[in-house]
Amino acid sequence: MCPVNVHWNVKSNYNKYWSVKMTITNFNYRFNYTQWTLVVQHPNLNKATQVSSFLYKPLMPNLSTNDTALFYGRKSYNDVLMQAGPKGNVHSDLTLQKDRKILALKKGWAFPRRVYFNGNPCVMPSPESYPYLPYSAGTR
Repeated sequence: MCPVNVHWNVKSNYNKYWSVKMTITNFNYRFNYTQWTLVVQHPNLNKATQVSSFLYKPLMPNLSTNDTALFYGRKSYNDVLMQAGPKGNVHSDLTLQKDRKILALKKGWAFPRRVYFNGNPCVMPSPESYPYLPYSAGTR
């Protein structure tokens, strides 16, 4: 069971890149998570170009595929998760390049397949249950 709330918010969707805001909120008053890890599996993580606030390390369980990443907090920023409730959250912005050969942001593919917080699995709905997203931001 996931001891925190992990929120994955698609912020923008452009022709060449897209961005996500990832937020972790501590709702458990008994635990402080000063040294936490978040493992995310997503087919487009190999195209991450920028990660703010969290430290990021790609994990390659399969040498030909990099679809899994380890995120963890910076020491001064981590202390915020010691609080519980709305003030006990940390967030990071991710910018990912699009590779149209392997990824289409349709039918839930913008969202991760698996998420683990400190080794605990977090429940993710199936891609079919997500709302449809526009493929690009349109032309001007």
